[in-house]
Amino acid sequence: VQLQASGGGLVQAGGSLRVSCAASGRSFSTYCMGWFRQAPGKDSEFVAAINWNNVGTGYADSVKGRFTISRDNAKNTVYLQMSSLKPEDTAIYYCAADRICSWYSRDAAAYEVWGQGTLVTVSS
Repeated sequence: VQLQASGGGLVQAGGSLRVSCAASGRSFSTYCMGWFRQAPGKDSEFVAAINWNNVGTGYADSVKGRFTISRDNAKNTVYLQMSSLKPEDTAIYYCAADRICSWYSRDAAAYEVWGQGTLVTVSS
């Protein structure tokens, strides 16, 4: 499987942006999917994740209530809708796939496949 993230860009604080991650292959619907981000000079951090069957989602406290993760298994795509963006949300956003998954994980080590990242810049 390969993951291709897209949709990043420059947005003003308070604005919204949706990033997408398209997966190749036929087994996408069985994967748990996650979004992580890495800001300049900082470690990577968990942002959001979703179960393979759309039943469960999880969010970092820093984005809860502002970000929404969703997936369209028919399109092999996972989305991250970001609203009320803050300058501290500026980062490269990476999508990742956990191919052996019964419930999503917040731990990056659980994800075997990673996309190339898409840059989100929030100006103040």
